[in-house]
Amino acid sequence: MSTNEKAAAVPNSYIPRDPVHIECSIEKTLSVVGGKWSFLVLRELFGGTKRFGELQRKVNGISPKALTDTLRHLEEQGVLERKAYPTVPVTVEYSLTPKGEDLHGILKQMKLWAAKWT
Repeated sequence: MSTNEKAAAVPNSYIPRDPVHIECSIEKTLSVVGGKWSFLVLRELFGGTKRFGELQRKVNGISPKALTDTLRHLEEQGVLERKAYPTVPVTVEYSLTPKGEDLHGILKQMKLWAAKWT
């Protein structure tokens, strides 16, 4: 297998696709960001890189376990990036990937809808 074939065989979650046919993808989107706390965590990360404690303080009512689970899920989905620094204790920072940044428009529209209708 050539290098180009290998690159084509491995999906890269950081390179957006140009869809030819758009199927009903709401379920796919929700499987990526549909957790109870995901949108609130994303809202905070749109403001820049945050550490775990910062996120926990800013997302009212989230438990450490729920935050950990949400961060792990979003990282697995390629929406955010986790960077650990070898300090004592370990410093961990979370930031959005280009895939995560691309969700900003969706959240902005949800915010506008809420302002209009709730």
